[in-house]
Amino acid sequence: MRWGTTIGRPGRMRRRLTFSTQTFLLQMGVLLLVVLSTAALYVWLTYQRLTTETESRALAVAQSVAADTDVRVEVAKLSGAASLPSNSVLRQGPLQEIGEAIRMRTHALFVVITDDDGMRLSHPTASLLGQRVSTSPSGALSGKEVVEEQSGTLGPSARAKVPIWNSGHNAIVGEVSVGFSTQDVLASAGAAISPILLTVAGALVAGALASTFLVRRLRHLTLGLEPEEISTLVQDQEVVLYGVAEGVIGIAPDGRVTVCNAKARRLLRLGDVAGRQIRSLSIPAPIIGLLDDAGVGGAATVQVVVGPSVLLVAARKVIRGNSDLGWVLTVLDRTQVEELSRQLDAVGALSTALRIQRHEFANRLHTASGLLNIGEVEEAALYLRQTLETGPLKYPVEHGDRLQDSYLQAFVGAKGFQASERGVLLRIGAGTLIRGTVADPQDITTVLGNLIDNAIEASVRGSSTPRGVELELLSEDDTLHIVVADSGNGVSGDLDLPFVEGHTTREEREDSAHGQGLGLPLSRRIARNRGGDVWLASPGRSGGPGAVFCARLPGVLEEAEKSMPATAGHRGEGKRGRPSG
Repeated sequence: MRWGTTIGRPGRMRRRLTFSTQTFLLQMGVLLLVVLSTAALYVWLTYQRLTTETESRALAVAQSVAADTDVRVEVAKLSGAASLPSNSVLRQGPLQEIGEAIRMRTHALFVVITDDDGMRLSHPTASLLGQRVSTSPSGALSGKEVVEEQSGTLGPSARAKVPIWNSGHNAIVGEVSVGFSTQDVLASAGAAISPILLTVAGALVAGALASTFLVRRLRHLTLGLEPEEISTLVQDQEVVLYGVAEGVIGIAPDGRVTVCNAKARRLLRLGDVAGRQIRSLSIPAPIIGLLDDAGVGGAATVQVVVGPSVLLVAARKVIRGNSDLGWVLTVLDRTQVEELSRQLDAVGALSTALRIQRHEFANRLHTASGLLNIGEVEEAALYLRQTLETGPLKYPVEHGDRLQDSYLQAFVGAKGFQASERGVLLRIGAGTLIRGTVADPQDITTVLGNLIDNAIEASVRGSSTPRGVELELLSEDDTLHIVVADSGNGVSGDLDLPFVEGHTTREEREDSAHGQGLGLPLSRRIARNRGGDVWLASPGRSGGPGAVFCARLPGVLEEAEKSMPATAGHRGEGKRGRPSG
């Protein structure tokens, strides 16, 4: 069971004790423990002191009785007699009179005188005279003075027992026992500890007042929030500001920046801006305009370019109750989204190509199986040899056999299907020569995919027919060189404009994620991060031939051993030709 919930009605919750309440109870508990422990120790010491004093008083009285000459003589006479007198005689005897007189004078519980056999010669209860005492007199009759707490016929008491010697002090003829009630000791202790009890009560009251003041002061300083609530707020802020992938900026109603996480500072190229006015920062003006456009419950967005990145910034007005808490800006790097989109497109294209290849494989295996079942072994063998020569699937890529790397074959083949659907022929140029295998398919997918997609789009929009895209791939150690030419209308105007983020000449289509002007800038960024580049080699002309784009990607291939022969993909057919048209 979780702490803070109840067993019983579903949905009902029992609030756990707040930190301030826990602090108050803890302080009161410690104070109560200390004060009560001190009071208990004082009471115990007081009781021990009073008990010791009472026992000393009982011993002094018993010693004085035992030293009395009349007592000694009378006890010696009765101890030496053949038998004790009757109870009625002892009631009228001198020892009973002496004992009761001393008891009354000293306020003792009892003064008992016995003979050397422990038979009572005096006792507050006359009916018990002549009987043996209830507690053992052996210690005193052996010559010792005994002081202890015992319980007899008259109840518990602190008592002293002293031997009675004869007149010659050479024989013990009896003993005297004097006791004071324990209840009297407790009464005396109660009177002695009354001041400490008043002190305890005063200390508890003072502690309660001090703890109450401290708790109220704590709540005032924390604006009514408990420490656990403050801790939760800090954790939530850390999670929100530094655990999310987006940049986050909090702005107060007066325009001050209250929070700005590291991602926002990096994307907007800001320093420590906490406490500064948002309008005084060196950020694009459209972002400032969002603060006026953001409505309650809704968000306004704008796309801006900051350095090499295209950022999507959204602003939202925050209202809690009747309080205006300001704005929240979220900053998203669109280049990362575009890169992921391109990779997903490439994976989808490969998946489609593999499904088609699997289907074609199954058809060919069924054909071979059918020939074998009807006994046409030679026909089946011939069919399998032709299949091995042509490959498992005929991609709609002209001269696709010039690519020997399986990954490049599949990827370019998948792009060939896409081009074919739009009426564009994708072909591999005669200058293609790849030694080694692909080592980094992710960057190749992004750069090569962007260049082919742009070329297909340009060919579709071009006026030249037939529409085509020519691709040449050349390896140099671990570097891949890419040349892509299209049959479109070329690039007019500023030759660097295609690499400006946000620039696009594509026709927007609802079923396409492209046309956002991020493909070529993203490809150049990836290539330059590797020490390569992407550039426009030829702008082409209207009516064709179209533009030619080149790329250099170092470190994306694994070099083949030098002893291996050159790949068969190199046909030596001369220089790369442009697509017709």
